[in-house]
Amino acid sequence: MAKSVVVSSILIVLLMITRIYTCNANAAEQSYVDFVKETISSHPIVIFSKSYCGFCKRAKAVFAELNQMPFVVEIDQRDDGYKIQDALMEVVGQRTVPQVFINGQHIGGSTDTVHAYESGDLAMLLVIDPANKVEL
Repeated sequence: MAKSVVVSSILIVLLMITRIYTCNANAAEQSYVDFVKETISSHPIVIFSKSYCGFCKRAKAVFAELNQMPFVVEIDQRDDGYKIQDALMEVVGQRTVPQVFINGQHIGGSTDTVHAYESGDLAMLLVIDPANKVEL
């Protein structure tokens, strides 16, 4: 009987540890989702990017052409970059970069941003004169 009490006690402790770990992991994941959402809502233009990525450079160039200064999160320059990418997956359904947001609205990646720029949709979202655009 004493042996089963010890085994039961050990199992209870293991379940408690597992529950604590799971709760902490979920809280950490949620904090990164909150970080992504807070970043998006706090800045008119947000780009989640990697500094070496050609597609990211292309998306950032669009805003330079429009004389707009996006808030850029270079996730490759952060120790928690992979967690931010995981949070992006939860927020927009994609881990890839760039991910571009205008006034809280998800625009998409590089190709989507360039198409929005060329069509004039990006200028309308930014409330700037689309006649000032330069062909990329």
